[in-house]
Amino acid sequence: MTDKDAPDATPPELKFLKRLVTVLTVVMIAGLVIIIGLLVTRLTVPPQRQLPEVALPDAIALPDDVRATAFTQGRDWYAVVTQDNEILIFDRLTGTLRQRIRIE
Repeated sequence: MTDKDAPDATPPELKFLKRLVTVLTVVMIAGLVIIIGLLVTRLTVPPQRQLPEVALPDAIALPDDVRATAFTQGRDWYAVVTQDNEILIFDRLTGTLRQRIRIE
């Protein structure tokens, strides 16, 4: 008798594990292909909306002995965070100091 004629002596638990590993491998490969496809399609599409260009002030007149550590701005104001833990809020049009906030 040859091996081809012999009955299959593989236990049912091992057959189940072989099928499970095969199915999980196929699912993992399909998932990887889908993720790569989504990345390629999302990254190659140009953005539909561009943010407007923000104009920065040419110069900011800070009070004496004040050193800036950060800067942020809104539509009609800009703010400077100082080394002394203060936020100085300036008017965008006139450049005058609107408000001074102490950070505690």
